[in-house]
Amino acid sequence: MTDNRTDALVEHLAAATFESLPPAAVARATARFVDAVGLIAAGRRAQASAEVLDLVRRWGGRPDSTLLTTSTRVPAMHAAFAAAMLMRSYDFEPVGADRADGVQVPAHITGTTAAVALAVAESRNVSGARLITALAVGDDLAARVAHTTGFDVYGGGDNTGTVNVLGGAAVAGVLMGLDAEGLRRALGIAMNQAAGTIDNINDKTPSFKLPIALSARNAVFSAELAELGFDGPRDPIGGRFGFVHQWTQGEPAYEHLTDGLGERYFGDAVIKAWPACRASQPSIEAAERLVADHGLAADDIERCVVHVQQRVFDGFVGQRFEPGPSAEVSAAFSIHFGVATALLDGTVALGHMTDEHVRSERLERMLERVELRPSLDPAEGIAVRIEVTARDGAVHEQELAAAKGAYDDSAESAARLERKFFDAVAWNGGIDDRRAAALHAAASGIAELRDVGEIARLLATE
Repeated sequence: MTDNRTDALVEHLAAATFESLPPAAVARATARFVDAVGLIAAGRRAQASAEVLDLVRRWGGRPDSTLLTTSTRVPAMHAAFAAAMLMRSYDFEPVGADRADGVQVPAHITGTTAAVALAVAESRNVSGARLITALAVGDDLAARVAHTTGFDVYGGGDNTGTVNVLGGAAVAGVLMGLDAEGLRRALGIAMNQAAGTIDNINDKTPSFKLPIALSARNAVFSAELAELGFDGPRDPIGGRFGFVHQWTQGEPAYEHLTDGLGERYFGDAVIKAWPACRASQPSIEAAERLVADHGLAADDIERCVVHVQQRVFDGFVGQRFEPGPSAEVSAAFSIHFGVATALLDGTVALGHMTDEHVRSERLERMLERVELRPSLDPAEGIAVRIEVTARDGAVHEQELAAAKGAYDDSAESAARLERKFFDAVAWNGGIDDRRAAALHAAASGIAELRDVGEIARLLATE
């Protein structure tokens, strides 16, 4: 029996067909894809998006794939890079890689893999069914590796720049038709390009989008180089100084690499309800519930105390909100902002991620009434407890162990995803209702779509 831990993984990738996927795997991959397409449309309005699209145009090169939200064609790796940048813009894409027992590890795999899938599928003229196959197995690989290495969101690294490049390389390699040996080469090349720092988020800069986007670009590059026969390490996943060795803190949990391989397909399990870091979302939901349950208006609120755990308070979402030079990034990674906005307007939406709201006097006044305290014991299993004191003296409380968002096959999940999609496309500002409906039909019916380029044509606004 081989000691090479990559063998079983690349053999599984190479053998994958649409017909071999369980219906649940197809449904989940499709849901993630639909969410991704909507958020690419929304990201067109985000800070620095216009400049990034212009830069990629000026790079020029072989016209493989559409530079999404435009009609320009560029090399596939550049198209993947730009699509991932757009998708990541509001920290709204799918998150939370799962495993067999339902436990999730922090991850944003889809932000890379869906961008890669769109670029490479268009450049290679493959079907939507093949795209979904590649997404299902590539996301599964990344999720398995993420659970093998583990990840501490407050540890300093950013795994959107590490496991994502492996998942993206798998997606690209499958769409290019690489065999098991070619896929091994692609993963080995990709491993050399894993990087990312959480200081992008700590300092609230647009560079937080880069690890996920560079993973997309590097994934396509790795698969293209592997297609030429260029080689890499023989066991890129489990080798002596392979990916797991490089990125595991403590002992690796190798059982997650192959547990149920080919039977269960894992990936991002959460479709976010708000454009905010997942660590902020229990607080946002608790504030939403208080407003809805008690009919609170902004002028009713005397003060609000948000109780969180110490690690959350000390982390990047626990900082007191300051708009800074990149207001939408500061907003996406702030409990203080999210709670204040939800208390003002009953929710947090894309329309709040603008200078008009973020720098408004009404928000500033509410922020002054909101205080975070690191008072929760992790052993209690509670993510947040919010206490709102009204001007009439009444005190209202709400606590949550976790925020909503876990996607399943229920009608409620499907309806929530559909609403989110149309809201995201509307935020783009350049896609009318008729074209939005056609885009939703194409994305949700991707497994039956013969020409993946139809997605690009429907997204184009210039």
